[in-house]
Amino acid sequence: MKIETILTEDAPRPGGHYSQAVVCNGLVFVSGQLSIDPTTGEKRLGSIEQQTEQVLNNVAAILKAANSDICRTLKMTVYVADIDLWSAVNAVYAKFMGDHRPARAVVPTGELHHGFLIEIEAIAAVNS
Repeated sequence: MKIETILTEDAPRPGGHYSQAVVCNGLVFVSGQLSIDPTTGEKRLGSIEQQTEQVLNNVAAILKAANSDICRTLKMTVYVADIDLWSAVNAVYAKFMGDHRPARAVVPTGELHHGFLIEIEAIAAVNS
């Protein structure tokens, strides 16, 4: 079993002992992504809408680097600091995902580290 590690400059560099993603047996496993600008490393702590868009852009960049894309996503797990933010998150998510509707779990977490309001991890299929 071959496991490929993904690292792209188009998404935030890992801040700990983990990879942006790994690919194994035709699947991409994307680590939880935060609202961090990949170019500057700046934490984007704006509105929940701004954070959600940045997080989804980071996930999409990692999927691209792994020979996949957002429309090949099979499952997303969305961690949100306050469930009252969900309708705003879902509006950005729906616009970003378009007609593609992967399986999804929403986990209200309470406060996330560094003041972030959202974190998303994903599983996707690689392009064949």
